[in-house]
Amino acid sequence: MADQRSLAPPPPRTRGSVDDNGVFDDARTYYTADERHTSRAGPRTRTYSQNGLAKQFERLGLKEPFRRGSHDESTIPHHRRFLVDVDATLESLQSQEDTDGNMQITIEDNGPKVLSLRTAASNGHNRFDVRGTYMLSNLLQELSLAKEYGRRQIVLDEARLNENPVNRLSRLIRDHFWEGLTRRIDASSIEIAARDPKDWTDDPRPRIYIPRGAPEQFEYYTKLAQDKPDIRLDVQLLPEKITPEIVRDMNAKPGLLAVDMEKVVDPRTGEITLRGRPFVVPGGRFNELYGWDSYMESLGLLVNDRVDLAKSMVLNFCFCIKHYGKILNATRSYYLCRSQPPFLTDMALRVYDKIKHEPDSMDFLRTALLAAIKEYHSVWVAEPRLDPVTGLSRYRPEGLGVPPETEAGHFLHILEPYAEKYGLSFSDFVQKYNHGEIKEPELDEYFLHDRAVRESGHDTSYRLEGVCANLATIDLNSLLFKYESDLARTIRSVFNDKLIIPEEYCVGDMKPGHIETSAFWDRRAKRRKLAINKYLWNEEDGIFYDYDTVKRQQCKYESCTTFWALWAGVSNPQQAAAMVAKALPKLEAFGGLLSGTKESRGEIGLDRPNRQWDYPYGWAPQQMLAWTGLYRYGYTEEAERLAYKWLFMITKAFVDFNGVVVEKYDVTRPIDPHRVDAEYGNQGLDFKGVAKEGFGWVNASYIYGLQIVNGHMRRALGTLTPYETFVRALEESHARTMAELS
Repeated sequence: MADQRSLAPPPPRTRGSVDDNGVFDDARTYYTADERHTSRAGPRTRTYSQNGLAKQFERLGLKEPFRRGSHDESTIPHHRRFLVDVDATLESLQSQEDTDGNMQITIEDNGPKVLSLRTAASNGHNRFDVRGTYMLSNLLQELSLAKEYGRRQIVLDEARLNENPVNRLSRLIRDHFWEGLTRRIDASSIEIAARDPKDWTDDPRPRIYIPRGAPEQFEYYTKLAQDKPDIRLDVQLLPEKITPEIVRDMNAKPGLLAVDMEKVVDPRTGEITLRGRPFVVPGGRFNELYGWDSYMESLGLLVNDRVDLAKSMVLNFCFCIKHYGKILNATRSYYLCRSQPPFLTDMALRVYDKIKHEPDSMDFLRTALLAAIKEYHSVWVAEPRLDPVTGLSRYRPEGLGVPPETEAGHFLHILEPYAEKYGLSFSDFVQKYNHGEIKEPELDEYFLHDRAVRESGHDTSYRLEGVCANLATIDLNSLLFKYESDLARTIRSVFNDKLIIPEEYCVGDMKPGHIETSAFWDRRAKRRKLAINKYLWNEEDGIFYDYDTVKRQQCKYESCTTFWALWAGVSNPQQAAAMVAKALPKLEAFGGLLSGTKESRGEIGLDRPNRQWDYPYGWAPQQMLAWTGLYRYGYTEEAERLAYKWLFMITKAFVDFNGVVVEKYDVTRPIDPHRVDAEYGNQGLDFKGVAKEGFGWVNASYIYGLQIVNGHMRRALGTLTPYETFVRALEESHARTMAELS
């Protein structure tokens, strides 16, 4: 049985003060411990916030008497606690400080930025001023949480308000955000897991599709639908063979796709039942299991010792490959023809490294490798994704018609001229085009590339627009080189150079009992490396470009995906040095790595709007892969610098904007980098009072990045020191040291 610590409530604590290290407990523990919120300094009925005086003042329309900050606790400033009436203080805080009324306190609010709270040590007689955006926004967050947990009065530790921001964000990610993003597809939470903010139909309802090879799941969900008729769960059995036509026709009834389940004993009945394996969703409008998001999230989960969740997601991916033929873009019916950047081998090996002492670890790794081999052969080196001339692979999924999951109006400018041409309404034209009643080869070509862009994960970018399905990209081929080298090394070192393929994982002309050896995968890796060097490397520019397999030429769009070659280990040392010398200066900005250069993106305007995977935006996966790759080749200083810049930008936005953590950032903006309005907006902004989830791969990048920077850097981040200031301070310190030695 998988480790289920992720869903178990934390153990209750009976005390919550500094002296027993409970100040920074997670919110559930902190606000549900009754003893913590009982004053130890005397009867609390003497405080304004706990007796009838506050209500009397309210009825009379008077303000409570103001007291200046007390000095009675100055000898123990870190142990200060406040007696707080939750509702009254929350109302006062919002009316005074949230001047734009968005249920957040940020540097853009123009209140006085000071609020007086009663101190616990004085039994509420004395007050202390809480000052500044950061402390006041933390107070808003803590009061919002206290209210959620049913608290009317609390004893609040000041340390939760002025906590080092690096520690606070790290703690929130570990104790809250992962939990807020975790889903299971079973009776415990299917109403939440099956909810789809992207459902465009007239009757959005929970719906789940079950593969033919999982009859126990079909029985389980059918019974669940009968037992809970109020949730209106629609259970559908998938056809044996999935075709683009079937996927298109399912779009009228979009639904969640089943993932792996485990057998457990129901504690109430003692009977054996099924339980969904948990997984982490990205957040915002993305409420299902995603491909490369999950790999990135696992990097943070493993640092946070959430091996159980990372392992569970690997097993869910193995289920997807076994039953759907691939790791899907995401587990919704409309993604059945589309995959995403492949990271399974590295993800599985990282998990294995953490669990190798467990009795089932070898079985886990064997299953993951078998699934990866099946996916590799049936998806990435098969038609239509393989280019037979170069031997390189492309993002080139099957599919028909208009991708349905996009926001309303996303393709309006593309499709409206065609609708006018045929004298049809927009919706009628889409219906007829999708079902082949209208033939438009130009549109077919457009959507071929559009689907490929979405499979690449980089949706959307001028680097890929209108050409993606023809491109052998450096990102995809680096990942497949990593698959090949991972498989070679692991088969050789862990499985004694002999991995037997059982029937359910056979593909092509394999027969059950087929034996995989490291030599086969070594040859594959060497061939791909030669092809990458021949077609994608540009010696003059010191960068890996994508290669157009139709035009037979490089596409000279400068993208930070060039650093994926370092992550995968496909570069030689000379290429790594050239990238650091030539490509990195073009792609580095205030907040870390740019997705691409401004020159490559070109001019933007009303007829050519910005794309979210282009300049000036930066994304967590690009940062993490570059840090790891630079470290791999010995460029420690560059890795630390890029990580510091990214972490500083996130920390500064977190402090200045009420704890915000979002999907992507404008890495050229020092003040409000989370303000990204390109295309789909920015997921993670839509919260009131307190953020509960952050965003999956940004959460991970923060935790992972703190492992990249050194101790001096982490301390500097906690004081919000910009990188240039930090470097100058180091240089001055070094100069003083040298002067003292001379």
